[in-house]
Amino acid sequence: KSAEQWYDVSLGINTFGAINVLNFAKKCVKTELLLHVLCLWGKIGTHSREPFAMGEALNGKNKVDINTEMRLAEQKSKQLIEQGCSAEETEQAMEDFGSKRARLYGWPNTYVFTKAMGEMLIGHYRESMPLVIIRPTIITSTFSDPFPGWIEGLKTIDSVIIFYGKGMLKCFLVDQKTVCDIIPVDMVVNAMIATAAEHFHDSGSHTVYHVGSSNQNPVMYKQIYKIIIRYFMESPLFQTLQQYPQWLGSVSTRTFAINYLYSIIFPSQRDQYALHNRKLKMAMRLVKLYKPYVLFKGIFDDKNLETLRIKNEAKEMEKLFGTNSKCIDWEDYFMNTHIPGLMTH
Repeated sequence: KSAEQWYDVSLGINTFGAINVLNFAKKCVKTELLLHVLCLWGKIGTHSREPFAMGEALNGKNKVDINTEMRLAEQKSKQLIEQGCSAEETEQAMEDFGSKRARLYGWPNTYVFTKAMGEMLIGHYRESMPLVIIRPTIITSTFSDPFPGWIEGLKTIDSVIIFYGKGMLKCFLVDQKTVCDIIPVDMVVNAMIATAAEHFHDSGSHTVYHVGSSNQNPVMYKQIYKIIIRYFMESPLFQTLQQYPQWLGSVSTRTFAINYLYSIIFPSQRDQYALHNRKLKMAMRLVKLYKPYVLFKGIFDDKNLETLRIKNEAKEMEKLFGTNSKCIDWEDYFMNTHIPGLMTH
């Protein structure tokens, strides 16, 4: 479980960590540019490339007061300690509290909410310092550099791929018609390099770049689902896995839980309840974690990056710092690059 889902920790790292970096940059003798990376997420529709204003809520309702959020998190943490909660209970409570605060303002989870507040702070206090905001979508393994398929750890959809490949995930909650907005990590790094080069010495600028694929080269969960089944049918992790289960389509969380229970309990003996209960909890944790993403119907406007890409093509810089998601054949990428890289690394 990521500590960045605990509200107090996430505020310290993602929100106030950003302003600490800004303050450090201001003290440097010569700072030409501050580049900040924010994990992108939002609501239904096409999302603009505008920076977040101080206090702006994603749902346009309540105004975000960052100092109040920090105070509430500290009070909650102190309360849990005084109640004698265990470390596990405290972590879960702080994760739930952060999720509740995030949803109040329209964000799906603690991580993206605290990242957005970090963007608000540095945008508000940057003064004349040039600022570039990079907002990547779901980041996956490298497309080509330093070599295809490199990845470190399990990222976002990779947990689902691994559990499915091991036969541990009997079904999964997903709207198969939804676009899965993913982008290889080397393209994100290339975008960071290209935008930094573009705005170097660009005094006073404050520019946002969306880095994803939903606008230029969308891939749906239905396509990914078929590719994953095909991969593990051709290259099963275990010889005993002769047939992989089907994933559920667009259903409620309650329906998912009922189907999952039916699939794992009834074919088995009742004395194995504890084992199946652990599997159910694991599956429900994945549902809770991925629900905002697998049922999400938003497209991110990447016009700024596309304009820069065309400009760099004229300078032949795009060959060095490729950011064009149009060149990705998603079936080939998953079958021959991403999943094999995931298995290897």
